[in-house]
Amino acid sequence: MSMSMPMPTLLLLLLLLHGHGGAGAGDICIVGSGISGSSTAFFLTNYTTALSGAQLRVFERRAKVGGRLATVTVAGDHFEAGGSIIHPQNLHVRRFADLLGLAAKADGDDDWLGIWDGRRFVFQTLRPLPPGTSWLRRKLHALVNSLRLFKRYGLSLLKMDRFVQEMLQRFMLYYNGFESRPVFDTVEEMLKWSGLYGLTRRTLEAELLDAGLNSQTISELVTVITRINYGQSASISGLAGAVSLAGSESGLWAVKGGNWQLAAGLLKAANATLHLQEGIDSIEYAGDNYILKSNKGHEYSCVATVVATPLDEVNITFSPPISIPARKTQHTHATFVRGILNPKFFGLSSVSDIPELIGTMEVPEIPFSSISILKKYSEQDMTYKVFSRVKLNDSLLDQIFSRRKETIRINWPAYPHYEAPEVFAPIILDDKQLYYVNTFESAASAMETGAVAAENVARLLIARLRLPLPSRPAAPDHHDQRADL
Repeated sequence: MSMSMPMPTLLLLLLLLHGHGGAGAGDICIVGSGISGSSTAFFLTNYTTALSGAQLRVFERRAKVGGRLATVTVAGDHFEAGGSIIHPQNLHVRRFADLLGLAAKADGDDDWLGIWDGRRFVFQTLRPLPPGTSWLRRKLHALVNSLRLFKRYGLSLLKMDRFVQEMLQRFMLYYNGFESRPVFDTVEEMLKWSGLYGLTRRTLEAELLDAGLNSQTISELVTVITRINYGQSASISGLAGAVSLAGSESGLWAVKGGNWQLAAGLLKAANATLHLQEGIDSIEYAGDNYILKSNKGHEYSCVATVVATPLDEVNITFSPPISIPARKTQHTHATFVRGILNPKFFGLSSVSDIPELIGTMEVPEIPFSSISILKKYSEQDMTYKVFSRVKLNDSLLDQIFSRRKETIRINWPAYPHYEAPEVFAPIILDDKQLYYVNTFESAASAMETGAVAAENVARLLIARLRLPLPSRPAAPDHHDQRADL
């Protein structure tokens, strides 16, 4: 005996089966809500008049957007725990902050730096002047600091600056208008077009020696910078090293309240559908679309999928399988301590003799890369940030610090372990509509490089899907900003 089902009941069942967690056939899906994923979403919605009726879905396995942009709270104060600084010539990120109405806070240019070799401070800049110091005295202070640096490192300082500026001038080509800037299918094409590819073939040390820097500058000043910014030595590949050196220049800034707000604001501006605490377990090509299965048991059908998270640190199954070169990840352990440093550990007699920023040389016995003061509550109570390559246990921290009130540890899979010559994964992972933004990180990893890579992927996806363009393409207008630099 056959039995017919009432039409309302049938419709209800269909809605229950397909409505929960499901996606429309025209969805574009982005895996990762850090600066790469959020920038991709923003550029996609700004560079097309429509997404062919598609929804833009962004998946984030954590409870908060931002990826490696995050803050930590110590004693009620919020401090950057991940990507911390923005260069004044990072024009995409600067534009994002302006569009989103985010306030900037300047990074201190007059840190009291000490370079420690494991036994003593081999070099120190001058102690900072007290607040309210006259303009003239501040100028004299800066001049004397420059003379101290020049006395120790000589013309190598000028040669290092020229090396960095040449890299930045080539990088600025990525802000050219669409009429003179092509869309790139591979990272290699992208780097060769700007003249930066050669820097990924050799170490930073080799590049700087060719540029005329002396070995003392490389083993001390350059190494301190690369250890702080990338947790690696001057044997880092050349382009990543040049980006690291640029991160030591003046005029650096951050977003007041946390750089993660950039990602949150871009996703809101893109009107993306955000799936928090929903990681993607598998991506399967099903003919005309991709089926994404999440850790919540949901399935999503997407005409295009953008992977905007490093594949080194996630376990996504691809069907058919993809082929990408193996890449090591450089973990940075960020340890936040409220307390006071132990001057005896540094061979000093008083806390007041310890520099505010301690950079270290490439000596195996040194257990950390850097220590910096984040906030001073009193002469005997401060919050510090310690970078290291491995976790610092309590026993070691109790040697470094005389007293600890609060300790917070974060293990960041921060960036690739750079080793020249670099090898790059494809941008288009399957010759169809599966894209990988973070392959560009094998050249250099920063907020701005993530945004530059994301813009190229957005343009590439739009071209390959033949999505409608605005009557006048909304390419970023950086001309006024470039004139200010």
